[in-house]
Amino acid sequence: MNCLHGTILAVEAHGTVAIVDVAVGALQLTATLLGSAQQLATWQAAQPVQMLFKETEVALAKNLQGQISLRNRLPGRIVEIEWGQLLTRVLVLLDDLAGVTISSVITTRSAKNLQLQVGDALEGLVKANEMSIMAGSANDGVVA
Repeated sequence: MNCLHGTILAVEAHGTVAIVDVAVGALQLTATLLGSAQQLATWQAAQPVQMLFKETEVALAKNLQGQISLRNRLPGRIVEIEWGQLLTRVLVLLDDLAGVTISSVITTRSAKNLQLQVGDALEGLVKANEMSIMAGSANDGVVA
């Protein structure tokens, strides 16, 4: 599980849906949350939180150009690749957060198609509905 610490910038809620924007260092990430209006009202601007997302929810893109609907774009460089028969784990050092890494697990077929190598620049992409948040500290970075 990837975990980045940040601070809520804004919460837009309507009915049982909320869109929560979070500053994580120089990055702005977004989570789409579902819940009762009472549950969603617990999230407030300036609140420290942790953004959580599974390794399997991080898509990877090389040379991405044009517009894309994914709100959470995490540029970085590959620092480690663990090749498996079916799945490959890629560790990405984020450009905008010094010393912070995220992991992505993709199919080995996709990793080979992308011709991934250590040192490659790419972007980790995470849909807002795949992000979870929980109350936490405001320290930017990753929880092991």
